Amino acid sequence: MKLIRSLALLCMMAFVMPSMAEELNVGAAAPDFSLMGSDGKLYSLADFKGKQAVVLAWYPRAFTSGCTVECKSLAENGHLIREYDVTYFMASVDAVEENRKFAEETEADFPLLSDPEKSVAEAYGVLAMMGFAKRHTFYIGVDGTILKVDRSISPATAAQDMAANLATLGVPKR
Repeated sequence: MKLIRSLALLCMMAFVMPSMAEELNVGAAAPDFSLMGSDGKLYSLADFKGKQAVVLAWYPRAFTSGCTVECKSLAENGHLIREYDVTYFMASVDAVEENRKFAEETEADFPLLSDPEKSVAEAYGVLAMMGFAKRHTFYIGVDGTILKVDRSISPATAAQDMAANLATLGVPKR
């Protein structure tokens, strides 16, 4: 009985403890990724290195309230972000088909990346113990280093905030 209680306690601790992966910070090299987009194309960070800045906005799960609001913000106000020389994505650990449907429903005019194996989410330190990604946005410079990590996302103003961050970071306009 004591062994069962101990095992139950360990399981509970594992469930509520945050991810043990080390969080990335400014100046660190952004982990490379090759992830399928909701548009059916494969996207790799290496494709942009030396050419363009990248914004990778992780979200917990398609079709949930906050994620829907964030995706719609980027879809409806993406023109603010596209003023800058940047490629931007939302990313989750959802399956490609789930993200394709989510992109269609929210009218996303940018790719939603899928990491169902959760290896990229783990590399970025955003994988929560419950198996979802934390809502963090990474701003990656042309050289592949992290310029900013935003861990306090307001879904309703995600696009405006992203554009303001790009301006503050000195990402050139197109």
